[in-house]
Amino acid sequence: MTDPDHDFVERARRGDLPAFEELVRRHHAIVLRVTARVVGEADCEDVTQDVFLRAFHRLDRFRGEAPFRAWLLRIAHNTALSAASGRRADSAPWDGLDGPDAAVAAGTPADSLEGRERRERLGVKLKGLNPEHRMVLVLRDVEGLTYDEIAEVTGTPLGSVKARLHRARNDMVHALRTNTYDWELPG
Repeated sequence: MTDPDHDFVERARRGDLPAFEELVRRHHAIVLRVTARVVGEADCEDVTQDVFLRAFHRLDRFRGEAPFRAWLLRIAHNTALSAASGRRADSAPWDGLDGPDAAVAAGTPADSLEGRERRERLGVKLKGLNPEHRMVLVLRDVEGLTYDEIAEVTGTPLGSVKARLHRARNDMVHALRTNTYDWELPG
């Protein structure tokens, strides 16, 4: 398997700034989504910028044993968790981003409003999760990474990834069921 970013990484290591800019362009959206869901929309741009600065300054440490994206997401994971433990963001992790109800926005204004309100409530529930559980849940259920990729990104054993994901999903279901009016779930 060839890393599609390999050539850009090698050029960036040699000081080619446009090559690193291309890496940023390719991965900015996923890094932004991951950091936003951990620290919230208010802080995600700053954290994302910090992720890319750290990556740039650590390119010499990238060994290429895993794809660049996995290495970058590991930096995003660590940076976002550090930022989340240092401060609590006020905005919900889904705010302003394509959340689970984004498709509803194409309906009536009432549908759009309801979808936005649900995303906000979901963001509040998501923020209530342990940051490590939240990260695994976002990487798997929102970003679609495989269990192996998540293990690489988070630096945890595969069994721990599965256990954290199971716990995160159970915690989310419990949190959603505590307010059945919002989610219309059986009690």
